[in-house]
Amino acid sequence: MKEKKWNMEVRSNTKKLKFWSLLWMVSMAIATFGPMFVWPENTVLNVLAILINLGCGGGMILVNRKLINSLDELQKKIQMDAMGIALGVGVVGGLGYSLLDQTNVITQDAQISFLVILISLTYMIGLFIGKKRYK
Repeated sequence: MKEKKWNMEVRSNTKKLKFWSLLWMVSMAIATFGPMFVWPENTVLNVLAILINLGCGGGMILVNRKLINSLDELQKKIQMDAMGIALGVGVVGGLGYSLLDQTNVITQDAQISFLVILISLTYMIGLFIGKKRYK
């Protein structure tokens, strides 16, 4: 019975995380494309859209924390290992990428989107390897 209750809690928290992630993603799109196509040069709407995005991101972080706390010890370890590796790769890779831009080794400006992709891929690979290792 305890295991069934635990599975229900994890499922519920996973659904909440999906909802908050989608909400954050939509608010990011609105904050990004609203100023370009809907309300050009409207500082009040830009700030409002960014504040809403930050609020949605904060909600997503809190729900993610709740999900991780509801996992068993092995799942927590897999998550934390993947997050730790992704953080390290993000910091080291991001600073290296920034240095490439600052020293004009690369011709284009460093884009945060490349760093987000690097962190996301590292996290997903870390989860995959962790799940395979402990299966």
